[in-house]
Amino acid sequence: MRTFDFTPLYRSAIGFDRLANLFDDALRTDAQPSYPPYNIELVGEDKYQITMAVAGFDRSEIDIETERDALKIIGRKQREDAPRNFLHRGIATRNFEHTFRLADHVRVVGAKLDNGLLNIELVREVPEALKPRKISIDAVGDNVQALKAA
Repeated sequence: MRTFDFTPLYRSAIGFDRLANLFDDALRTDAQPSYPPYNIELVGEDKYQITMAVAGFDRSEIDIETERDALKIIGRKQREDAPRNFLHRGIATRNFEHTFRLADHVRVVGAKLDNGLLNIELVREVPEALKPRKISIDAVGDNVQALKAA
């Protein structure tokens, strides 16, 4: 396995340690959990949807939490009162916990559970102060007159 040294990034940039940490996390040998299976879809400009197959789980057995830059989905299956005698068990209903890293200004706007599919809607909302804006160029005399009038 190849490793990367992010020391030069720390020497010349301020505030990018989060980006370096994301790279470190991605390069770790720990495999991301594959259960339950999920899709991540771009459904519109700055709109995303995570669809997770959670067959056998009830709404009360799934928790969705956000904290800073992370979305955590936790499934805890309730214990059944009566033991069941399966001849074949192909539907997995084991507990799970899956964490997704969210980019800046991405937030969860809704979640639905329908036909065994959990759909989580996300949107990126960049604040007006951070959006690009056009700066008009005034003549030197016009700018001076505007300052005097204020």
